[in-house]
Amino acid sequence: MTPYSDFFKGKKITLIGLGLLGRGVGDAEFLAECGAEVLATDLKSVEELAPSVEYLKKYPNISYHLGGHRTEDFTNCDMVIKAAGVPLDSPYIKAAKEKGIPIYMTGALFAKFAQEKGVTIVGITGTRGKSTITHMIYHSLVRAGQKAILGGNIRGRSTLAKIAEVEKGDIAVLELDSWQLQGFGDLQISPHIAVFSNLMPDHLNYYPDMHAYFSDKAYIFRNQRAGDSLFVEQGVAQLVAESRPPVASVVPPPIPADWKLIIMGEHNRINASLAAAALRAAGLSEEDIRSGIESFEGVEGRFQFVREVGGVRIINDNNATTPAATLAALASVPLEKTILIMGGSDKGLELGELIGKASRCKEVILLAGTGTDRIASVLPRAMTEGTLEDAVRIARDRAEAGDFLLFSPAFASFGMFKNEYDRNDQFLKIIRAL
Repeated sequence: MTPYSDFFKGKKITLIGLGLLGRGVGDAEFLAECGAEVLATDLKSVEELAPSVEYLKKYPNISYHLGGHRTEDFTNCDMVIKAAGVPLDSPYIKAAKEKGIPIYMTGALFAKFAQEKGVTIVGITGTRGKSTITHMIYHSLVRAGQKAILGGNIRGRSTLAKIAEVEKGDIAVLELDSWQLQGFGDLQISPHIAVFSNLMPDHLNYYPDMHAYFSDKAYIFRNQRAGDSLFVEQGVAQLVAESRPPVASVVPPPIPADWKLIIMGEHNRINASLAAAALRAAGLSEEDIRSGIESFEGVEGRFQFVREVGGVRIINDNNATTPAATLAALASVPLEKTILIMGGSDKGLELGELIGKASRCKEVILLAGTGTDRIASVLPRAMTEGTLEDAVRIARDRAEAGDFLLFSPAFASFGMFKNEYDRNDQFLKIIRAL
């Protein structure tokens, strides 16, 4: 047995948040293979989660309580493992804590066991840019011949299950959102190399205020030790410094002007400077860093150039789920030649600057949603469409050679789509069929 499998073997574990064939399913499978007695509970119904249950049916040591939670599932177990996004005031987590039952998150457990194995942990957080920086670092390490593991907020992958793959000397590159960093705070650990890209209003439908949002983000550095590294973007440098991190934060210099990136936008050159700093701390040569960053082609859904049709360049910025994210995209295209598709579910964020910029676009086409309801009346030229396919069709009809078709929602995906991955997949399917 290994230390990590011993940690789970024979334990009664309540897993809150199973989901559909993604991280939750991978976590359940891993825990079952370690010999745990797993109870998976989720607000989604048996019918909604049928694919996940079908996939896991080979494990007799996994049971389910779906369509709601029961307090006794959280007070009659050895540990609770919670998914990202479980409410801060969850009565079930509160009940477990009152009984003295430990609460864990799988990304933090991976980091704990990996550190004990001698793996270097590189963690990246921030409201925007963390996915690009994470994948840029991982791409550069692999290109340079370094064995690296990609984990954290990665679609459809269980980070915890990757603990079986890592060995001493490996580097684990983890994209860490504020929710996952709650788990790092609970275990009082932080990455050896931490990157904090920026802080913008987001998730205020979850957090009571920006202070609480930042407080979770700050776990990326709060428990660092002498010899660790912390790299921050200029805009968040003062806020981080005021938090008195254990190691001094560093704002890295810009990448040299002659480094030619494939990915577009000035914001991506800032992302590249943070990635380069982390790669230097990880021991890569300047030659390997430049080679990796210049060859990086971007991340799906993050200001991703998809294709050109009839001289119209089509950009997928699906993961722009806040006004600030869409503003960053709009800063990278000529507004007078841009047809913008945006809209969706409201997060309660300030919209004034976004409305001002969007009104200067050649055309704006809105997707239905509670966020769209807030802006439709002040964008009189914009039209609201009931399907993404209709929105793309109209945008394509109105676009001319030399224009940009930019899909950058600025809002969450709830309502028209299952989740933001579903929205991304639908958009790419429509575009690739043009």
